[in-house]
Amino acid sequence: MSTVLLAVVAVILCILFRILNVNSQPYKPVIYGRDRNFIENILFIAPFLNEPYTPTRLWGFSGHVQTILHSLIGRVRCPWPIGGRISLVLPDKSTLTYDLYEPVGSEREDDVTVAICPGIGNTSESVYIRTYVHYSQCHGYRCAVLNHIGALASVPVTGARIFSYGHTDDFGYMVDNLIERYPNTKLILVGFSLGGNLISKYLGEDRKRPLNIVGGISICQGYNAIDTMVHLLQWQNFRRFYLYIMTDNYRNIITRHKRILLSQEMKTRYSLDENMIVSAGTLPDLDEAYSRRVYGFESVTDLYKWSSSAFYLDNIKTPMVFINARDDPIVPEQLLPVAREFVSSHDKAMYLELAHGGHLGFYEGGLVYANPVTWLDRALVGLVGGLLMAHDKCAPKDAPLLDAIPDEDEPDLIKSATIIYRDPLDKTQKV
Repeated sequence: MSTVLLAVVAVILCILFRILNVNSQPYKPVIYGRDRNFIENILFIAPFLNEPYTPTRLWGFSGHVQTILHSLIGRVRCPWPIGGRISLVLPDKSTLTYDLYEPVGSEREDDVTVAICPGIGNTSESVYIRTYVHYSQCHGYRCAVLNHIGALASVPVTGARIFSYGHTDDFGYMVDNLIERYPNTKLILVGFSLGGNLISKYLGEDRKRPLNIVGGISICQGYNAIDTMVHLLQWQNFRRFYLYIMTDNYRNIITRHKRILLSQEMKTRYSLDENMIVSAGTLPDLDEAYSRRVYGFESVTDLYKWSSSAFYLDNIKTPMVFINARDDPIVPEQLLPVAREFVSSHDKAMYLELAHGGHLGFYEGGLVYANPVTWLDRALVGLVGGLLMAHDKCAPKDAPLLDAIPDEDEPDLIKSATIIYRDPLDKTQKV
C-alpha cells in the first residue's frame, strides 16, 4: 500500500512540476526593432530591460498561475492611491468617468501625464492599475485612468451603450479633457490588454490628436480580434476556459445595466433578444446577440476587423513600445508576429517579448511570496522615462553619428542586449 501511495504522490508531484514549469530558468527579454538610437535611449533609462526577468521561483514560471493570480489577487500589498473622479457627459448621453491622480514625492522639471486604458471590464479600482498608478505617482508622474463605461457598478449607464473592443472615442474624450486641464503636459499613453489594443488603434486612426502625445506603450494585447477568437475557441492550453470567464464578465456588465441596455426601446431599435444574450456561451455568441447590433455591423467578423489594432498599426507615427509574454494563455505566441513585423519596418518602435509573465502578471522575486512591485510596474516607469528622453533628444543639433566611436567610459547599451534587427523585405529570415 505504501508503494502505491508513493507512486500516486510521485505522479501528482510530476504533474505539479509540469504545470508550474519549475525546470525553466530566467531569460532576458528579446528586443525587436530597427531604430538603434531609439532603443538605446530606452535602455539608457531602463537598463534592467536588458537583464533576465526572474519570476517568483515556485510558481512564476507558469503562465497560467501568473494569469490566474493576476485575475484573483492582482498585486501583493496593493496601495490605494488618492485621486479624484472626473465625470463627462458625452454627445451620445453616455456618462464617462476617469480618475485623476497627481504626482507625489519627487518633483519633475517637466509636466508629464500618463493616460491609462485598463483591460476589458477593468477600471481605476482594479488592483493592478492601483499598484502601477501608485508606483508611477512616486516617480513624479500624473496619472489618469479611464473607467470603461459600464464597468463601475457605482456609475450608472446613461446612454445606449457600454464599452467595446474598438470604440476609441471614450479614450479620446479623456485625452482631450486632460489637454484642456493641462495644456502644456506631455502625454504618454499606456494600455493593458484590451486597453493596449485601444490606444494602438487610437494612434493609428485617421483622426485629430493632440500634439502633446509623446508615445504609447501597449501591454499584452492580441492585435487581431479575428485570429484571437480562433485560438480562444480552442481547448488547447485551457484557452476555452479563459474565454468562458471573459464572456461571463462581459455578460454580467450588460445584465447589471439591463434597465437601460435591454429596455424595450433598445430591443426594438437594435433587434436584441435578451434570451440570446443571457444564454451566450462564448464572446462571439454574445457579440452576435448584442455588440455587433448595437454598433451597427453586419457580422461579428466586421466588428472584429473594425476593433483590431492590427489594421491600423501602419498609420501610427507616434513612438511605440509593445510588450508580450510567450507563455500568455490568452494571447498565444501565434499572434505575436504582428508586433515583430511592425517594429521591424517602423522607426521609433520597440517590441519586448518575454519568455514568462503570463497575461499581465509579470510577478518577480522570492520563492513563494512575490515582490510588491512587479517587473511590469518597473518596466512601465522606465519605458515612460525612456520615451520622454527619446522625445527630448529628437533631432538634436549636436547629436553624434550612430557609428561614431563611443566614449570609453560609456558602455554600449545595446551591444549585449538580445536584439533582433530584421529587414521586413527579407522573407527568408526566421525568428
